[in-house]
Amino acid sequence: MKRIAVVVMAMAVSLGVMAADNAFEGKTIVMLGDSYVKNHRRPYEESWHAKVASKLGMEYVNFGRNGSSIAFDRTKDGFGPAMTVRYKEMPDSADYVVVIAGHNDADYLRTHGIELWNDFCNGLDTLLAGLKEKYPDAKIGFVTPWAVDRQYFPEVTQQIREACKAHGIKVLDMAAMNVIDVNNPEFRERYFQGPKDTAHLNSEGHDLLLSIGEEFIRGL
Repeated sequence: MKRIAVVVMAMAVSLGVMAADNAFEGKTIVMLGDSYVKNHRRPYEESWHAKVASKLGMEYVNFGRNGSSIAFDRTKDGFGPAMTVRYKEMPDSADYVVVIAGHNDADYLRTHGIELWNDFCNGLDTLLAGLKEKYPDAKIGFVTPWAVDRQYFPEVTQQIREACKAHGIKVLDMAAMNVIDVNNPEFRERYFQGPKDTAHLNSEGHDLLLSIGEEFIRGL
């Protein structure tokens, strides 16, 4: 009898997992962001978010662009308009929307001056409000940059936390986690797309985030 009970329990757990996955089957997830989303010089299919979407049977839309910024127009640099403009070109409907951004904004502030801080804050607020309006029924999340040891990364990440909290948007705070040791040269040599790269994971690096990313998407 005990053996039968164990088998029945295992079947129930299995069916529960299948039911949970079926809830994602055919749902559309749109990823908005910079080269963290585009995956820089590697196919975006190698990214953790594409792999998770595939596992869950979701329709995946990659709206990443190398060099893209949340708040600053970088058209003259070849990286296109800010995400405050770009999001308007995204599909009209989505079940899930996840933003990964902030790296280029921190670097932009470093090179162009902290006097642009209010422009960043206003742009971030505009983007989040715009996404909520465009996708009133979607589950929306935001993934921060890694904790890069450069000027304005902590400030940008903290502002993302605060703005998302104000808009009721869940955050996957990669800057507060110890999974991606971005400031370690040996770690970058193995898991990034180049030893001097502080933004772009290789396929093996993305695999480090599979369970974390899946849990985040499931939790939205």
